[in-house]
Amino acid sequence: MATDAWLVVGLGNPGPKYEMTRHNVGQMALDVLASRMGGSFSAHKAGARVLEGRMVPGGPKYILAKPNSFMNLSGGPVSQLAKFYGVAPERTIVLHDELDIPFGSLKLKSGGGHGGHNGLRDITKALSTPDFLRVRVGVGRPPGRQDPADYVLSPFAKAELGDLGVTLELAADAVERITEAGLIAAQQDFHGRGNA
Repeated sequence: MATDAWLVVGLGNPGPKYEMTRHNVGQMALDVLASRMGGSFSAHKAGARVLEGRMVPGGPKYILAKPNSFMNLSGGPVSQLAKFYGVAPERTIVLHDELDIPFGSLKLKSGGGHGGHNGLRDITKALSTPDFLRVRVGVGRPPGRQDPADYVLSPFAKAELGDLGVTLELAADAVERITEAGLIAAQQDFHGRGNA
């Protein structure tokens, strides 16, 4: 496999019931990258839908992947894809929802804990390391006493939908910036940006 390959994983739950929920914002951002690449996802034996390609000729190779599993079982498909394509954890980028970041904002990091996020927990376990890159897409905290689990499985509010497209474009931009210039440069560009 080419040494310039990046595995970019969008987390979410499968099926139309979950498509527009906050928990699936990682897969929504991956759809933006797929649209820029001009391709569509196809089934892969690792238990994921995959799109391979480059944004520009001579640019880095992207392996965009949506696990077919539910969020808390994301690790198996991710580790199988990493082995299949020969991609190291430090060249694996996971896009996911983040309760502790205001809606519309992004934070980028490498490694760290899972913060109660079951998708990250399972990927860390399957890769035997937390040292993969994360594009954390803020969805904000639930209002009042709403259970966080119910909140992330609910659709975005109508008031949020207008800004959601901008947030998804920024998340896609952040992935491209990481692969072109590295994490530190991407953090300088994207921390604090967004709609919030």
